[in-house]
This record gives sequence, C-alpha cells and structure tokens, in this order.
Amino acid sequence: MRYEAPKSMKEAVGLMAKAKGNARVLAGGTDLLVQMKSGMVEPDLIVDIKHIPATQEISKNGKGFKVGAAVSGARLRDHAGLNKAWPGVVEATNLIGSDQVQGRCTMSGNLCNASPAADSVPALVAAKAKAIVVGPKGKRTVPVEKIPTGPGQTSLKKGEIIEAITLPASSAKTGDAYLRFTPRTEMDIAVCSAGICLTIGARGVIKQARVAIGAVAPTVVLAPKAARAIVGTKLDDAALEKLAKEVEKVCAPIDDKRGTIEFRTEVAGVLAKRAAKIAYARAGGK
Repeated sequence: MRYEAPKSMKEAVGLMAKAKGNARVLAGGTDLLVQMKSGMVEPDLIVDIKHIPATQEISKNGKGFKVGAAVSGARLRDHAGLNKAWPGVVEATNLIGSDQVQGRCTMSGNLCNASPAADSVPALVAAKAKAIVVGPKGKRTVPVEKIPTGPGQTSLKKGEIIEAITLPASSAKTGDAYLRFTPRTEMDIAVCSAGICLTIGARGVIKQARVAIGAVAPTVVLAPKAARAIVGTKLDDAALEKLAKEVEKVCAPIDDKRGTIEFRTEVAGVLAKRAAKIAYARAGGK
C-alpha cells in the first residue's frame, strides 16, 4: 500500500487520477480505517487530504459558509457562526460516533461513505448544501443529494475529490433540525431519520420548506410533497399529520434486526413532525 500526503488539491487530484488499483481518499479516516482494519477494503493508494489548506478552512461570505472536507465534527461544534446559522447541520454531524471520533470525522467523509443511514446527510440535503468537487477536468458544484448513488457508491468520477461543502446564507426566519431514532442512545446508526429546513414569513406562516429522510431507502430521500404539506401553514396539527403521511409515502426501507419496514416507516413520519416543530421554533415561529 502506498500513502501520499499532498499539499494541494491539484496534486491530490493528479494522484487519484493516475492511480492504478483501489485508491482511497483519507480525510478523517473514521470510516476508511475501520474498513481496512476489518478487511473490507485493501487500498493500493491512500491520498491524505488533511494537509491541504483548503480542506481545513471554515469561511463565510455573503453567500454563506464553506466547510473544508477535512474539518472535523469537533471544530463544527465549536464554531459559533455555524451553530447559529445551521444548528441542525451541526447537531447531525455531532451524532457521528463518540467524542474521540468527533475529533476526526468529517461531513464530507460521512457523505462519501454513502451510507443510507449517514447522520449529516439528511440535514445537509434539507439545508440545500452543495459539494465543491475538484477533478482532472476542473471544479464543479454538485447538490449534496446527487453525490451518493447507493450504499457505498457515489457519483464522483475517477480522480474527483470533494474539496468543501457549502451551506447557503441563513436568516433569522429560517430554522433547521435533524432527528434520528436509534435502539441505543449513543454510538449507533439511525434506524430512520429526518432533516427539515423551513423559512417563515408574515404572521408565522411557512413560505419555504425542505424535508429529507434518511435510512429508509438506498440513499437519502427528498420529500417535496411532505414539504408542500406544511408550506402556507403555521404548522398546526392538521399540517403535521399531512407531513407525516407524505413522509411515509416516500419510505422504502428494509427489514432487518434493527427495525421492520412498518416500524421504520411510521417512525420516520413521527421524527419529521418533531423535527418540523424544532425548525419552526428556531425560525421564530410560535
């Protein structure tokens, strides 16, 4: 196995593009190293991107935030601006693993691992986050929901690496939230999850919403009809019930030892209602 620690994205992309065999990117390593230890993967090349300045930066401008691909969950938790603008995204990322894992795990790594149960992804999708992808043909910006294509699979082409994730500018009238259900309270993956972002207008009426559901399909599912169920309302009981029903309609989970299809489907609707209430309160709704 060959290990490289490039100092620039151009160098990192070149290494990945020219690599023969199994080449893997190392950001935090909390998925990759576990997979290597268990024998699931045996990379021929590991490209460590932690030494590239662009992957370690958290920056803000008029368009919002840019979070480097190697920024850890612990750094997100300690960033006051991100916590204020996107508390749901930060909370979702901080559910990945233990305190020790938080010192290394990254949103980009969680996204590229492409687990249907990834915690940060539904929150990112609900927030309209985008991935800045750098490859041999240059740089492109991709909606986060377009990156995973199935369990363990992504849309990234050979040589492409995520440099950063962007989050749009938020306002006092926008709120987001993420909730998941797990059999245990700590260090478990979601049986189902819900990320919701909404914006309210005059008199507390919701004017925009996005609903993303996790762990109920091969990838995170956007539920536009569920979002429309609460737009134009003040999140009354009728709207919440319609939201839950529309969420249930997009669920296509599996049966396994952690939850049945029926259980996952019902709980996804319940989590969506609870997450909507939190997001609504954070947006200033009463």
